[in-house]
Amino acid sequence: TAAKVKFEELLTRPFISVSQINIHGKIQEVLAETARVDPGSGRLSEEDFRRALQRRGIIDDVMKDLRFSQVFLPLTDRSHVRNEETSGFPSKPFSHYGDKEMTELRQNPSRQYLHLQVLGGKAFLEHLQEPEPLPGQVSSTFTLYLHFRDQRFGSKPVPCTCEPDMRENFLLELCRDNADGGKVMDAASMLSICDPIHFVLIKTDISGETTLVSSYFLDWRTVLSSTNSKTCFAVELMGVGSECKVPAGVLTVNLELYPPPAVNLSADVISTQQSLERTRTAEKDRLFLVYAKQWWREFLEIRASHQSKLVKIFAQDENGVNRPVCSYVRVLRAGRLLESSRHAARFVSLLAHERAPMLGGGTGKQEQWCTLMAFLCRGKGDCEDHATLLCSLLLGFGLDAYVCMGTKAKGVPHTWVMTRGTDGTITFWESLTAHRYLHRPVDPDAPPLSPQPKPSSPYRTVGCVFNHQTFMANCQPSDSVELCVFDFQNPSRWKAMSEEALRSVCGPGSCTSLPPLPPLCAPSLDPSAASNQLEMEMRYLVYEHRKDLDLGTVWDDHLCYLLSSALSAYEMERCTGVSCGNEEFQDAVRRAVPDGQTFKGFPIHFLHRNARRAFATCLRSPFCEEIICCRGDSVRLAVRVWVFVYPENACAVWLMFACKYRSVL
Repeated sequence: TAAKVKFEELLTRPFISVSQINIHGKIQEVLAETARVDPGSGRLSEEDFRRALQRRGIIDDVMKDLRFSQVFLPLTDRSHVRNEETSGFPSKPFSHYGDKEMTELRQNPSRQYLHLQVLGGKAFLEHLQEPEPLPGQVSSTFTLYLHFRDQRFGSKPVPCTCEPDMRENFLLELCRDNADGGKVMDAASMLSICDPIHFVLIKTDISGETTLVSSYFLDWRTVLSSTNSKTCFAVELMGVGSECKVPAGVLTVNLELYPPPAVNLSADVISTQQSLERTRTAEKDRLFLVYAKQWWREFLEIRASHQSKLVKIFAQDENGVNRPVCSYVRVLRAGRLLESSRHAARFVSLLAHERAPMLGGGTGKQEQWCTLMAFLCRGKGDCEDHATLLCSLLLGFGLDAYVCMGTKAKGVPHTWVMTRGTDGTITFWESLTAHRYLHRPVDPDAPPLSPQPKPSSPYRTVGCVFNHQTFMANCQPSDSVELCVFDFQNPSRWKAMSEEALRSVCGPGSCTSLPPLPPLCAPSLDPSAASNQLEMEMRYLVYEHRKDLDLGTVWDDHLCYLLSSALSAYEMERCTGVSCGNEEFQDAVRRAVPDGQTFKGFPIHFLHRNARRAFATCLRSPFCEEIICCRGDSVRLAVRVWVFVYPENACAVWLMFACKYRSVL
């Protein structure tokens, strides 16, 4: 019936915890009893079943046991993030401000703030035909993320509609370093703060998949000329990629300064300042473009074959803006969020890999590199996004890191990271998997019978390397990786761009058009709660699956606990490349499995926490299906889930099914 379906949908949603699994049995008993008591009344309505459940106290029991986690709200309760490296203290929660706090702030302001209110959205025409979601109905959602001067904010998710009810308050601190001794800035000083507010709008569908809807940079300084330092206006959000010229929707935004400056500026002064900044940026971009064209001509004159090498000086971001590839790399320090460069590589590999979508399909590749803020908020991107983020983090850990552009097998273009040791050691880092490869070049001039190193990496050619202040093109006779010598000081092997020219468009403060560098967010997800939740859901799915096969399910809690050490060892090996703890795990299993019984285990790794999706993947493995559907004497099952949480709520989910049984021939 409809009532039964709705209650069972409620109980199996991935973001709800129910402590008593047998609640389904109670519901079924009540529904069956209601149907027997009143068989002649025809089709019973949903309201009849609801009253029956309420009389028996089932609804009250369910509501008491429900615990709503904040899996989909990574920044709601922790919406303001400070960068530990610049502020001197760890990132900490900073909640949205309400009317009471705003009143107190007006009366006794301790610092200068920009209060940004989002008053709703409209004209999201892609969702024009979507009906309003019913209460409790799962639907796609919009989440708005903001970044301003080392501060990051996130809104609560709202249903995707043509006019989304997005109403949020954000308090942006204007001057956080107290370089002026805590004095209040006047309007002229505020005008010199050219950092924009970066809006990133993300759509999350019912399966948890995210889509970048819009990326917009707002110049907030118009508020300096407004009456009472308060203004309200509409922000037209444009699409991304191939739709960057198409409006995605409109947000109504209200800006207000606390405390307001004593004297406001005129609109002409503000527009003149903005015009000067644009002119200065355009001139720097023009001069760099002239230099880049001359440099490219010189590179082609070295060898005619250089025309086919993968040398990329500019790349388009999500808004269709061409920027030097060096501007996508910055020195990024993660504070205490990441322990080492190996943990940084592991974190980047946990962000999903997805190519930019192409309208109309096709086998070609859509040209789109993402700004770091858009990449982090979306939680997935292409290999270029992963490589530039990993390179930025490795630079922050003090390594001499570069992004490499070249090809893999079958000539597929690819981007990865390279580090150079002080002893000349070259190490390749695959940002999609966190694998590391030691590079040993082949000597083409060596005698024919002399031993040569075998290729250890999947990379075939390399066209150029770059970081935040260096760009070099490979001008060796062959661009093959196995023959390549990474001696950057040798101009006969590598042609370098002028560092001064690169600094003019990619250096700190060099250009107002460069997106500011956002800090990483500390995870808001509780790993223990997430692990318990997912493990409980997996137990329920195994129970239901075996029930359909007319098999009973008996859990061995002790064996479940023993699997934890194996999962911890797997994650440690992924991070550090060192395997440990396997002997202890094997010894514990031998003690837990009696003589004459058989033990089987199946570990698997996921980047998501969707129980049904993970279970369906596991069943596709014949070995895992054999464990879940195990038959025999004294069958005992075990399942253990361990969620390892990294910055940005990136998760490494390890799952292990196991069974022990006495085989009956």
